[in-house]
Amino acid sequence: MTKSNDLLNIYSWNVNGLRACTRKGFVDWLHGSDAHIVGVQEIRALEEQLPKKVREPENWHTHFFPAASKKGYSGVGLFSTVEPDQVLTSVDEERFDREGRVQIAQYGKLKVLNVYFPNGSGKNRDLSRIPYKLDFYNHLLDMLQPAVDRGERIIVMGDFNTAHKEIDLARPKDNTETSGFRPEEREAFEDWLDAGWTDTFRHFCDEPERYTWWTYRGNCRERNVGWRIDYALASPAAMEFVVDADIHHDVMGSDHCPLSVTLRRDVLG
Repeated sequence: MTKSNDLLNIYSWNVNGLRACTRKGFVDWLHGSDAHIVGVQEIRALEEQLPKKVREPENWHTHFFPAASKKGYSGVGLFSTVEPDQVLTSVDEERFDREGRVQIAQYGKLKVLNVYFPNGSGKNRDLSRIPYKLDFYNHLLDMLQPAVDRGERIIVMGDFNTAHKEIDLARPKDNTETSGFRPEEREAFEDWLDAGWTDTFRHFCDEPERYTWWTYRGNCRERNVGWRIDYALASPAAMEFVVDADIHHDVMGSDHCPLSVTLRRDVLG
């Protein structure tokens, strides 16, 4: 694919283990895509554990932020053909930082956050992590609010681990008590939209049955029994530059698929 000089294509993908996804063709996808910036979540590896071809792909700048709390858990990574001015990894809250959940990359006047939002399910598939998840949602929203008020151009992309509305999952009535579609989680997501952020995909597409995650069980992907839990949100100032957004359900390699948001390239300057 060719990369237009007038556009900036930003992709987000929960790879569910970057080493596993690399074995399934991640690097070929990366080089063959029209992406300029790619944020991946749930890398589940230290940087030194990654193969060189994904750690240092030709013509790409990379940055990885694994979880410090335990190996093989969480973690985010950034690939970009445009070198970032800086990449920060702290949200000034140690309990969030140690899980390797956020990269804040500055590209000229555009700030891109690559985020792996917590899942509300605990080790025993209970709901014990929901308070932590809601705290994370609220903390990040509050942290960004001053920058939004200043008119900064910001994209927040990643696995939000929440389906917003009934249209965003195949079986809403069966999942009202399931983490990812509980009322308090949906309200936490709604708080972002109420604060002025735009769900870029829904801005362009109101079609049902457009999902980003399918459980491996029961041939759910083949039957398209899925959830839309991955998003790219744009601040009001960034939204002025957004020209398209899409979900790439045909890209394999993970139980999630990539999503993209396209902006006019002058967002950088």
